[in-house]
Amino acid sequence: MSLTIGGGPLAADAPKTVNYTVDSPRHSLFMEPFPRRVRAEIGGRTVLDSDRGYLVHETNLLPVLYVPEEDIRQGVLHPSDHTTHCPYKGDATYRHVKVGERVVDNAVWSYPQPKDEAYWLRGLVALYWDAADAWYDEGERVYGHLLDPYHRVDTRRSSTIVRVSVGDQVVALSANPVVLSETGLPNRYYLPPDDVRRELLTPSTTRTYCPYKGGASYWNIRIGDREIADAAWTIPHPLKEGQDVRDHFCFLHDEVAIDLERA
Repeated sequence: MSLTIGGGPLAADAPKTVNYTVDSPRHSLFMEPFPRRVRAEIGGRTVLDSDRGYLVHETNLLPVLYVPEEDIRQGVLHPSDHTTHCPYKGDATYRHVKVGERVVDNAVWSYPQPKDEAYWLRGLVALYWDAADAWYDEGERVYGHLLDPYHRVDTRRSSTIVRVSVGDQVVALSANPVVLSETGLPNRYYLPPDDVRRELLTPSTTRTYCPYKGGASYWNIRIGDREIADAAWTIPHPLKEGQDVRDHFCFLHDEVAIDLERA
């Protein structure tokens, strides 16, 4: 996905189908302004509020938001002895965040003296995503991480016939799937619920969350005494990019065969 993961131009597995070379170390950094206001809350209080943020893209990592230190609420940062070293960015120092009686250890880091090739990090700080209780991109709460501007999700109605089977047992058959294309990932076919043999599915307790599509609920396939766990998922309350696959079933498992036939 994006610039730095899944075959992107700055990923470790960068594509060969280009007419240029990137004169950079194998591990690349790229920083660009983030165009919207971002806020983070801990204990019901805003600890980060910035419309001057930057996304730092780094090979094999998701983009990370850095903001000017002045955009962290005054009085919440407290010294820490913790340090780490990044061979690409330099030595990082950490600070605790204290809100009321609550302390989140080593929640904020920065590079006071970054390496020369990353000089632009000087004066910026980052807050661990999991350190905050809630994040907001403008007025919308976001989960997982900020959306990468180079990551896309597209859906299209398809006439491909999709057959899902376990051995000789057909679990689903659809001539009206929705194909979902997501940056850096193979196409996934989402099947209307009426085209799925629901009597062969049982709900799973597994839940996952995609910042682009929304929360997914998983399903097991049960055929006789055989059960294949988490063989399919649905997105019952999708985000904007996932609206076209609401309540559709997508199958993916090593024990499940998915056959495609062009109509």
